[in-house]
Amino acid sequence: MFKPVPVAIGLRYLRAKRRNGFISFISLASILGIALGVTALITTLAVMSGFQREIRDRMLQMAAHATVSGYGEPLQDWQRAVKVALEDKRVEGAAPYIEKISLILSANSQPAMLRGVVPAQEDKVSVLGQKLVQGKLADLQPGSFRIVLGRELAMWLGVSVGDDVLVALDDFRSSPVGGVQTMKRFKVSGIFEAGYNEFDKGLAVVNLQDLQRLLRMGDGVTGVRLKMHDMDQAFDVARDLATKLQAGDPRSGFRVSDWTQDNANLFRALKMEKTVMAILLSLIVAMGAFNLVSSQVMLVTDKQADIAILRTLGLTPRQVMQVFMVQGSLIGIIGTVSGVLGGILLTLNLDRILQGIERLFGVQLLPEDVYYITGLPTDLQASDVGTIACVALVMAFLATLYPAWRAARTAPAEALRYE
Repeated sequence: MFKPVPVAIGLRYLRAKRRNGFISFISLASILGIALGVTALITTLAVMSGFQREIRDRMLQMAAHATVSGYGEPLQDWQRAVKVALEDKRVEGAAPYIEKISLILSANSQPAMLRGVVPAQEDKVSVLGQKLVQGKLADLQPGSFRIVLGRELAMWLGVSVGDDVLVALDDFRSSPVGGVQTMKRFKVSGIFEAGYNEFDKGLAVVNLQDLQRLLRMGDGVTGVRLKMHDMDQAFDVARDLATKLQAGDPRSGFRVSDWTQDNANLFRALKMEKTVMAILLSLIVAMGAFNLVSSQVMLVTDKQADIAILRTLGLTPRQVMQVFMVQGSLIGIIGTVSGVLGGILLTLNLDRILQGIERLFGVQLLPEDVYYITGLPTDLQASDVGTIACVALVMAFLATLYPAWRAARTAPAEALRYE
């Protein structure tokens, strides 16, 4: 009794039994359409966010959060760079590295990134030591010319621990007969499996000093790799470090990059894929909104006499419009809330549902040897859920405008003529 008249009538229309049962069915279909669309959107985006997080985490296990390197020349005073970096409380670890494109030859040949590391410091910036399935990182002693290969790379080359491989670098040295390519035979001392194809098939690791000798770099390195407590601060920390090093040696220049820049194309593609999928699935919500338009138009037609009586009792066209906007918006709210709850519950139990389907039909939907995962990763983000709910509510509200406007234009005399 304390509600405004349009709201009270709109709520009554939502609860009251209609003479035309088909209108009720269309309204129910509208609610289900909106709910299913919202559920599908929330679950799909959660799965895509989960895969994106899984790729990012596996990539950053082996890659640095940020790097500081010299411009066009090796970084000589890397010890000071490491010391300055570790003085920053935002930095968890720092270690020097050398990277060089190489061609590794055995029974087959495969290009790979050859990375020189200090075994004792590598655990501070990556989990390479934990990913070894054969051998130990400590076996990469200076002067031993041993190499650790990714599992896919070792399988492609047809080698295992104890075999020799020939490493050819894109570095040439002069000789009496002309330029000679730098080549060196290494013994395989370990194999790692990162679960990320870019590293498992495209990365080989050797001792930093061995690679310095091959490239005749002296004490220089490519740069310093940094690991942060918060990866989102990577670029800011690396830039601050470069500024401090520049202050100590004004003649030197430094190049700063973080994980978002080094893998910009990958994350841009993932973001675009997620956006396109969200747009396509939002069409399901739009279909529910179109059903809402149909149900509201039919309701307005069915309630012509009621509208005429309300107008003669003093209800203005604006209030009549509000009646049907309230009734239609409530349908949208019920559908959206149901979809949000359904999407959250489905996402939280998706892994169990997947396992149940696999047991029921005796199939494996996500083979571990293909996808390198043992379940379906999901990442339910509050921002995605909020955006989806807002879009669904806006669509439902817009769907009520035309039927409500049509109801407001009803002429009482015409509507009551045949009653």
